[in-house]
Amino acid sequence: MKKRRRFLSLVAGAMASSFLLSGCLGNPPSRSGRPVAEPIPLNAQAAAQLETGTVSLGFLPILEAAPLVIGVEKGFFAKHGLDVKLAKQSSWSAARDNLVLGSAGGGIEGGQWQLPMPQMISEGAITNGKKVPMVVLAMLMSQGNGIAAANTVRDGNLSLDLRSSSPGFFQRFSQKEGRKFRASYSFPRANQDLWVRYWLAANGVNPNKDVELLTVPAPETLQGMRNGTMEAFSTGDPWPSRIEQQDLGYLAATTAQIWKVHPEEYLALRSDWVDKHPKATLALLKGLIEAQMWLDKPENKAEAAELLSTRKWFNVPPDLLEQSLKGQYQLGAKAASVNDPKMGPLYWSSDRGVISYPYKSLTLWFLIESLRWKFYPGVVDTVAEARALNERVVRDDLWLRAAKELGLPAKDIPTSSSRGKEVFFDGTVYDPSNPEAYLNSLRIKG
Repeated sequence: MKKRRRFLSLVAGAMASSFLLSGCLGNPPSRSGRPVAEPIPLNAQAAAQLETGTVSLGFLPILEAAPLVIGVEKGFFAKHGLDVKLAKQSSWSAARDNLVLGSAGGGIEGGQWQLPMPQMISEGAITNGKKVPMVVLAMLMSQGNGIAAANTVRDGNLSLDLRSSSPGFFQRFSQKEGRKFRASYSFPRANQDLWVRYWLAANGVNPNKDVELLTVPAPETLQGMRNGTMEAFSTGDPWPSRIEQQDLGYLAATTAQIWKVHPEEYLALRSDWVDKHPKATLALLKGLIEAQMWLDKPENKAEAAELLSTRKWFNVPPDLLEQSLKGQYQLGAKAASVNDPKMGPLYWSSDRGVISYPYKSLTLWFLIESLRWKFYPGVVDTVAEARALNERVVRDDLWLRAAKELGLPAKDIPTSSSRGKEVFFDGTVYDPSNPEAYLNSLRIKG
């Protein structure tokens, strides 16, 4: 009974805390004054072939959600007969709780996720024991995240390589302030937590002992930097860029520096919805792939920024979004200008293969890191358990089928579920065929 009461409390909290905003409310004028395109009508012929004509997905207003928004705004989902209703979530916790509710209970069927949230929701590890099986269908974006530092530590000159730029900084900080350095992220034990942990540990700083780690929803980032409740924040753009633009801090490092073409957030849905609607699932994937291809073209960045900037979606100035989409940053305490699209958000193509495809070697890494930090005892305690869970949740076969039905060229359809060895900024190698060697090479663990 106690477990049931906790679950009912969780569900009630989700309904109270989630701010849902439908993607079908009509289009207000853009910030530049130029009109935003009207929604594209559904392809009725394609819709007639699907088991359902609609799906409700959650998103948070960071650049990982851009393919979902563009898929709606440019009509890529509608082209394939699917009406995708996007619901803005107030936090990752709200998204998780709304996923448990499902659309029948006023929630969502899936959407944008940090990993390993879908795996842990499937196992009930972050839902008070309530197991809601999920499937990972595609990667939404690579890179496009950063670690911002507050102006209060500008003299610390925090950067990617702390050993050279800031030797002994964290010890001096604790001695001076009488407390630990505070680093934050938007959800614990997932993407943005892992980026800040990897950055610190690779520089010899133990994130469990040498700093204080906090969970802060992304919309509260600016105020947190302003009032001094944190010294650093790991999150997706446009938040790091907003911190820099509003002179609340500086961009210490980008995740593209930590791991080039790294895995970021993913599209994942409830398994029961996918099993019941296989044709609609393929329609969703086809629309997503086409949205990602459109987003990756340089000539579309300005229009994408306009579409994303509206209050309905991100509520952020389009010029800031355009800079982020183009890989234009002010990096470091001295604000060095960076203008490199290859170091910005990637949605489709890269020198490491197609971004959208859910390589199992990449999704596995999040579970191996969970082992490293002992995040989910009793759920993932061994590499074998991590592999088995990864195999259950990641459905790359559906992505491959959608890509082939779209008629993509052979060069854009991976022939292996592994991307091979990955190399981090500190020289550490992750070989997905031998995760034990990767774990053994890490000096700082949980």
